[in-house]
Amino acid sequence: MNWAQMTDEGSERAVFSTEGSSFVFEDSLKDLLLAGVAQGIVDAATACAAGGQQRKPLESSELTLPVRPGKTLCIGLNFSDHAQEVGQELPTHPTIFTKFDNALIGVNDDIELPAADLSTRSDWEVELAVVVGRRVRRVNEAQAREAIFGYTVANDISVRDWQGRTSEWFQGKNWDRSTPLGPVIVPAQQLDVEGGLAMRCTVDGVARQDGSTRSMVFSPAQVLAYISQFMTLEPGDIILTGTPAGVGVSLRPRAWLAPGQVVETEIEGIGKLVNRCIAGQ
Repeated sequence: MNWAQMTDEGSERAVFSTEGSSFVFEDSLKDLLLAGVAQGIVDAATACAAGGQQRKPLESSELTLPVRPGKTLCIGLNFSDHAQEVGQELPTHPTIFTKFDNALIGVNDDIELPAADLSTRSDWEVELAVVVGRRVRRVNEAQAREAIFGYTVANDISVRDWQGRTSEWFQGKNWDRSTPLGPVIVPAQQLDVEGGLAMRCTVDGVARQDGSTRSMVFSPAQVLAYISQFMTLEPGDIILTGTPAGVGVSLRPRAWLAPGQVVETEIEGIGKLVNRCIAGQ
């Protein structure tokens, strides 16, 4: 079972897929989450009762951004092997930065790199993205785990020279049309994140990252609970949970993305993003 979105007549519509069938809804996935509908849909019969229109499974070319988040938060240095490769100590608290809607793209969209006169140091980062399923504020870890709707794949493209201009990473993480998300959202109950899901990234077929969610410093539930102490999280919000070792800035010599290259980011049990890099304007 999984959730996705398609664009139909200019509107984003939620799609629930199970056992060879898809059910298309009039509303977006965020609307269904806000209404409390999506949490209760667990099989095809329930999907029909909830008003989904049955059709064949979606083709990959039909998929768009799987959810339109109200907020996107990201966790830095959250994998022990990545912290080690960049020479940083393990954090004692989650390192948090924000990403805005202008940066997000879907599974079939191109990654827009900065214009060459601005930067040539764009880096790849395969990440597990958490989709919040219900409104939470000041919850404990167990409550946070129950509030996770599902997981999807992200590629937190980072413009390293801009990221390093100041102690705040914001400007290196929010370039327009730079962050793929998708292809689908898999319900949290179907995945054993803490037990370990394989995470991989290739560039033009060359393996760059080969890690596991087992290496997380803070689990998704711990991160969600921590954020909820100071901020209300709403249905549809996204949390990117960090990247394993193998990023370009740590290689010797360093390696960066270039126009024409194809980046594939994949997480076991969820799926794969395949995005071409293009030159920015």
